[in-house]
Amino acid sequence: MFDVSIADISIILVEPSSTQRKLIVNSLDESGVREIEAVKTGEIALERIAASYPDLVISSMYLEDMTGTDLVTHMRNNFDLKDIPFMLISSEKRFKLLDPIRQAGVVAILPKPFQHSDLQRALDSTLDFVRPEELALKNVDISQLKVMVVDDSRMARRHIQRVLGDMGIENITMAENGREAVRLFDESAFDLIVTDLNMPEMDGNELVNYIRQQSDHPDTPVMMVTSEDNNARLANIEQSGVSAICDKPFEPADVRNTLMRVLGG
Repeated sequence: MFDVSIADISIILVEPSSTQRKLIVNSLDESGVREIEAVKTGEIALERIAASYPDLVISSMYLEDMTGTDLVTHMRNNFDLKDIPFMLISSEKRFKLLDPIRQAGVVAILPKPFQHSDLQRALDSTLDFVRPEELALKNVDISQLKVMVVDDSRMARRHIQRVLGDMGIENITMAENGREAVRLFDESAFDLIVTDLNMPEMDGNELVNYIRQQSDHPDTPVMMVTSEDNNARLANIEQSGVSAICDKPFEPADVRNTLMRVLGG
């Protein structure tokens, strides 16, 4: 596999403020990025993204003609643009406004102002998408692993599927909520369940409880990927028997390391 460095990646930056554009471009340049195109609006960004297919799109939340949420949603709903990594840089802190961005599948959400080390880590995460690395497990054939992804967000399911697929996991079944997952789980054994927490009909915690207490395969590893920030609720989830918890947005390297631990690699 060819080697790719930060100096090789191309970035489109969407930022209406000239001051913020300059600050972000300088920080990217300091990190070693050489190909940066800065635009002011979401409409222009979508035109340039479709024309140049960059390795990463970095956007502010509030643009002149749309929000960062609108921009990433347009990208995820476009077949040609759906897999392009997206990063948000915003001073917005409200959970209800940031959660749709998390569900869309992003490499990072950075605050304004951000620490340079956080930007560097996000760029490193981008490289995991540009140069995917297959998961290596002892005594396990990755191509034979049977995984179920459970999430009520179609974009989130697709993003997780891509991350797992980049690691060499191909046999992936999708479920929209815990109730559908239970039906599929009762019909067939799985090597791993990757589930969201907050879902309609049956949430991720209820799904874990069912697997651990009522199913025929109570030892099946369950990894929860969630944007939940309530520490008390997360503590309850850990006690229910979940094998691992990953944040949304997550870094592919973290998911890879978690899977190696959970699956015995």
